[in-house]
Amino acid sequence: MESKLFILRRGMNAFQDGPGNRFVVHMQGCNLRCPWCANPESIPLQGVQMATTPPKWSCTEIGVAALVEECVQAKPLLFGGGGITFTGGEPTMQFEALRAALLLCRARGIHTCIESNAAHPHLPELFPLIDFLILDCKHYDSEAHRRWTGQGNESITENLRAAGRQREQLLLRIPVVGGVNATVADAAAFRKHFAALGLAHCPVEPLRYHAYGKPKWRQCGMEYTMQGADLTDAGWAAFCAALDG
Repeated sequence: MESKLFILRRGMNAFQDGPGNRFVVHMQGCNLRCPWCANPESIPLQGVQMATTPPKWSCTEIGVAALVEECVQAKPLLFGGGGITFTGGEPTMQFEALRAALLLCRARGIHTCIESNAAHPHLPELFPLIDFLILDCKHYDSEAHRRWTGQGNESITENLRAAGRQREQLLLRIPVVGGVNATVADAAAFRKHFAALGLAHCPVEPLRYHAYGKPKWRQCGMEYTMQGADLTDAGWAAFCAALDG
């Protein structure tokens, strides 16, 4: 039986989710429950009906082969070292279908990238199939990570360590959220955490908190609980400077 994927959306995006112009696939489902999530409709694996006008279901189902064929057809647009990026939600929630898609992409000569929260225990199995890997690190402290996302960071830490050992290329991303992980002390702790995992050489991209997804929480029938999470320009600059060392 053909593997199928639950997809939130897909389309072209330039130089944001991997190198070059890319065919970006936002996959449905996430194992974390970050209250600042900009795409809350992506959290349930099989989607959610959103209270829009008219109401709409958040995801569609597509065969792996059909999705990869869409990317093949878009090859003339994949300039600058571009390819396909699987992001989320959390792409590893559909692990076997994702593996099948990556294998087919490699067979068709398509550059592959995933952006992941690094929580799946078998994530390293996919490393040989990924040309460009982006891993999020939301907190260096496991208890704080559990408090904010519903899950500790133990498996994330092990996967970050494995990525540092097994890969030459790795981009780390930190969603920087006021009241969660945004102080100068937090930045220093992230640097120490990455160094302990053998990742001091890896580029780190901080992502500044925004509330653009707040209306979608209401449309999904969920409460947006983040308060006072915005960073001042000075606070953002101080965090970035401390992260750079």
